[in-house]
Amino acid sequence: MEIILKQDVPNLGYANEKINVKPGYARNFLIPKGIAILATETNKKILAENLKQKAHKEEKVRTQADALAKQLKNITVKIGAKAAESGKIFGSVNAIQIAQALKDQFNFEIDRKRIHVDHEHIKELGTYKAKINLHKEINVEINFEVFGE
Repeated sequence: MEIILKQDVPNLGYANEKINVKPGYARNFLIPKGIAILATETNKKILAENLKQKAHKEEKVRTQADALAKQLKNITVKIGAKAAESGKIFGSVNAIQIAQALKDQFNFEIDRKRIHVDHEHIKELGTYKAKINLHKEINVEINFEVFGE
C-alpha cells in the first residue's frame, strides 16, 4: 500500500516521502496515529505543490544565508572582558557574548545556538575563531578578539 508520511519515522522514511508499506501496518498504525495518509491522486498533487513551495522557500532562505555569510567572512568581533594582569579572564567568553557583540557592533541578529566556539569557554585574552551555522549547507568562520577592559 502506498502512503505519504506526514512526519519522520525511524527506519521507515522522512516527512513528505511516498513509500510502500504492508496494508495492515498502514491501516492499523500509521494512518490512525496521524503519521501518514493514503497516497491518492489528490494527496499526491497536494504533496507535489507543497514540495514545490517548500523548495522555493528553502532557496530563498539559502540565498539570504549565503549573502550573510559573505558579509560575516571578513569581520573581527571585539569582546571586552575583565581580566587579571596574567591575561586570565574573570569568568569566560561564550556564544552568548559573541552573539551580543555581533548585534551591538555590526547589527547582525544571529541566534547564539548557531555559534560554535572551538573551545567550550574562552578563559584568556587573545584572538579566537568561532563557526556560525547559518544554514545546513552554509557555515562561516569568524574571528573574535577578547581584550581586557
